[in-house]
Amino acid sequence: MSKTSTDITAQAELGMSDVKVENDEKVFDGFFKMYELKLTHKTFAGEWVPTISRELFHRGEAAAAILYDPEHDLIGLIEQFRVGALESEFGPWCLETVAGMMEAGETPETLILRELEEEAGISTAELIPISSYYSSPGGCSEKIHLFCALCDLQGKGGLFGLADEHEDIRFAVYPAEHIFEYMYDSRTNNAATLLGLQWVQLNRTRLQKKR
Repeated sequence: MSKTSTDITAQAELGMSDVKVENDEKVFDGFFKMYELKLTHKTFAGEWVPTISRELFHRGEAAAAILYDPEHDLIGLIEQFRVGALESEFGPWCLETVAGMMEAGETPETLILRELEEEAGISTAELIPISSYYSSPGGCSEKIHLFCALCDLQGKGGLFGLADEHEDIRFAVYPAEHIFEYMYDSRTNNAATLLGLQWVQLNRTRLQKKR
């Protein structure tokens, strides 16, 4: 029987050498890409599963930032239309982190600094790394690098976005306590935003003392 490590930071027992991709075919090539993979992988018992078929939605890497002003205890969120939330009980206009997809040659840091300017009009911010995670690894390759962007939010807000990308973004600032009270039952119903808000809530006192 395989032993289970109690250290979740340790390397996984199984790795890429325990996966055999027999076929990798692109089945859709649009704004996003979809692949169909035929593969087999080793089991925890040391055997190999029969060849299986899996669809992979390829999105690449992205970066996101929750905006927090520790001096005035304010949180900044953007609001925009999201087609994936069409059936949400709150409607498809979500409250979110500033975010964007990484382009060739970009780092997560340079990407998020660019997006802060484009989506929120913020030109100066201190970035604190929170985590890098896969948003939905069961069928999507997207990896998100999440930051907290410390900045002055007093008097900030407005309409932003790139016209050539058909972006219609509203940036607004809220009292942190109000956001924390309703973040689990509101339009902040998306993973990057909730993770960012939880991190700020846990580190709020430390961030305020740092200023």
